[in-house]
Amino acid sequence: MPPDTAHRPSPANLSERERIDRLRLIRTENVGPITFRQLLERYGSAERAIAALPDLARRGGRRTPLRVPSVASAGREVEDNARVGATLIVYGDAAYPPALAAVEDAPGAFSLIGHPHVLAQRAVAVVGARNASMNGRKLASVLSREIGRGGYTVVSGLARGIDAAAHEGSLESGTVAVVAGGIDVIYPPEHTDLFHRIAEAGAIVAEQPVGTTPQARHFPSRNRIIAGLSLGVLVVEAANRSGSLITARRALDQGREVFAVPGSPLDPRCGGTNGLIKEGAAFLVESADDVLRVLDGMPQRKLGEPQGRDWEGSYGGEALDPPALELDDRVRATVLDALSSEPVAVDELIRGCQLSAPIVATVLLEAELAGLIDRHPGNQVSRRMDVPA
Repeated sequence: MPPDTAHRPSPANLSERERIDRLRLIRTENVGPITFRQLLERYGSAERAIAALPDLARRGGRRTPLRVPSVASAGREVEDNARVGATLIVYGDAAYPPALAAVEDAPGAFSLIGHPHVLAQRAVAVVGARNASMNGRKLASVLSREIGRGGYTVVSGLARGIDAAAHEGSLESGTVAVVAGGIDVIYPPEHTDLFHRIAEAGAIVAEQPVGTTPQARHFPSRNRIIAGLSLGVLVVEAANRSGSLITARRALDQGREVFAVPGSPLDPRCGGTNGLIKEGAAFLVESADDVLRVLDGMPQRKLGEPQGRDWEGSYGGEALDPPALELDDRVRATVLDALSSEPVAVDELIRGCQLSAPIVATVLLEAELAGLIDRHPGNQVSRRMDVPA
């Protein structure tokens, strides 16, 4: 059972100035989660990274200054969170969930309402169709209740159907809702009561700033956080090409386990779950024991270390000297010319260009800041073909 009083986040290991600068960095134009992490790794602090941005973007081909939020603007975002009863958790804070920190594109900051300690517990995501059948919703609720009693927090997305049933079933043991918009924007509106009950018994998480109305593009980003907070993802009723399958694919990309409940081949809502099982990508689940047996039998993995470090060093505020990499226009052209509008894995790009990983990473970093490329799940990148190099 969750405690009667909310746990406040532990004191941050970061200075208040570094926290504000990290918020400024993640809110900077063209700085996504992966670039945010790479900049901290290179420069050791957000202050030094922000100072380096103009030169990096210029070398990537940027002709106009990047829009970097001011200290006052970042301070207002912190105040906005406090105004709606939320806490802003910044990457590197003591309260940042270790499992999520291990994901290469973990959010640089997120809003939290509820109990921060719930995010550090072992968790299982339960997701599925919004237009779920009555039996699907009942099964999701039962599975979530039993998974919670088995010692795991249940994570889902507060959507209609399976998500709502998963939250309802796990309120007693603690549940986490990851929402697509700002933490003060309850969507769908009919889940207002459920939202507040989750906040009392578990936690609400939002990557988007306070006041953000959820858009279609926000949901895939939300799904990566659902997967990132969890050791495994259980899918109950999901059609082909559904958001729940995106969550499952993200879990596979992150090295997490995937579970699926089989359904009738005549029901299109089961096409995705049956496909995961058929492909061998998911464990077949008939009861909560099928999930618990796999996860309880896993060695305790160390999830606190971030992935994908190209340069060794601390990024907790300690000043570093980033490696001196001499890049010329020929090298940059080799990498960018190898890209198209179709995403390609960075590892494949490195092999194809026959350049070292640090050099390719530097070109991609500069190009992203210049607005020339996009990053995609699974460490993939693509060229923005409508932007001249």
